[in-house]
Amino acid sequence: MSALPFEPFVALRFLREGRAQTLLIFVGVGVGIGVMVFLSALISGLQGSLIKNTLSTQAHVVVRAPERTPTVLHDAAGALVGAAVEKGAERVARIDAWQPISDTIAKLATVTAVAPTVAGSAFAHQGPLTASIALRGIDVASYRRVVNLEEKLTSGRSDLVGNSALIGIELANNLSLHVGDRLRLRTTANREDIVRVSGIFDLGNKDVNQRWVFVSLREAQSLLDLSGSVSTFEVRIEDPFAAEAVAENIRQHTTLVAEPWTQLNRQLLVALKSQSSSSIMIQVFVVLAVALGIASVLVVSVVQKSKEIGILRATGTSVRSITWIFLIQGLVVGLVGAVVGSLLGALLAFVFSRMAVSADGSPTFPVDLGPDLFLRAFLVAIGVGLAAAISPARRAARLDPAVAIRHV
Repeated sequence: MSALPFEPFVALRFLREGRAQTLLIFVGVGVGIGVMVFLSALISGLQGSLIKNTLSTQAHVVVRAPERTPTVLHDAAGALVGAAVEKGAERVARIDAWQPISDTIAKLATVTAVAPTVAGSAFAHQGPLTASIALRGIDVASYRRVVNLEEKLTSGRSDLVGNSALIGIELANNLSLHVGDRLRLRTTANREDIVRVSGIFDLGNKDVNQRWVFVSLREAQSLLDLSGSVSTFEVRIEDPFAAEAVAENIRQHTTLVAEPWTQLNRQLLVALKSQSSSSIMIQVFVVLAVALGIASVLVVSVVQKSKEIGILRATGTSVRSITWIFLIQGLVVGLVGAVVGSLLGALLAFVFSRMAVSADGSPTFPVDLGPDLFLRAFLVAIGVGLAAAISPARRAARLDPAVAIRHV
């Protein structure tokens, strides 16, 4: 006697008797699931890498002062004569009394870091060489929690003590600067100071590396005539994809403008959604192909095993048991296909990630083989196997035992 219950015993026996077609369907389902695992891992890895590279150099939410509204001008008689917007020489929107605002933002749900910054335009002079730069004043302690400048440095240190400055690698090359060299900064309001290069960074963006210069918050306030004020808050949150909700919450608690990274990187989001849509469409067609393959094999099995099914029915096997025999076959095909497919997909992803590597040895096409991916592959394979077996199972259950025995 078999240790297995009746239905699983018969189901496995049917699969074992048709070894060739069983092996082919196992391979077919395994390849289909393997393609699904590989594509999902590749797309997820690429998306994760893009988001990580993008958000490692910028805040999740940028908070700034609203645009200045025009002042309405009237003549002595009260008639409207025009409107004007009062602008400072540096045209830098300022946030006064910023400490309480910073505390308010820091207390909001999911906010992990708030960094006050000062930003404005300036020029960098090194001997006869001059470059237009974007001057950024930061408090290093708080800014590190938003953007880790330490890991972006190619040389030097990220400490901004006194008149120290951090410059991009492109700007350093253009002005022939090295750590320890002196650099003269001059704003459009003709305020200037001599700073010392304490570090050179590479943020992975040529324009940023060519233009950004970090100095201390106090130094930037002095150069841009923003004593006691800041121009923006850069905010980091727990879940980057909740940036829009957090930005709305900041707007409600302050009178400031809050821009989430999703608003500033719309083209990136469009590209990510396009990748996801393409991956989903491919996986849908793969699942359909797998389902049709399983269903066709089981239908053939019903035809081939008509005599056996008829005998089983004639000896008292219930319709329910016959149905379960073929459902169990679909389940077994799905399980074996999930195991084979997961191993194949992981192997393809591993090999593909090692085929192309960057100069630093990291994979050009990173893959994300998380446990949730394999769980989803197993659930899809089992679900497809059971769904594809329903029609053959019902067909087998409807066979008339007398007709099946006589005509086979």
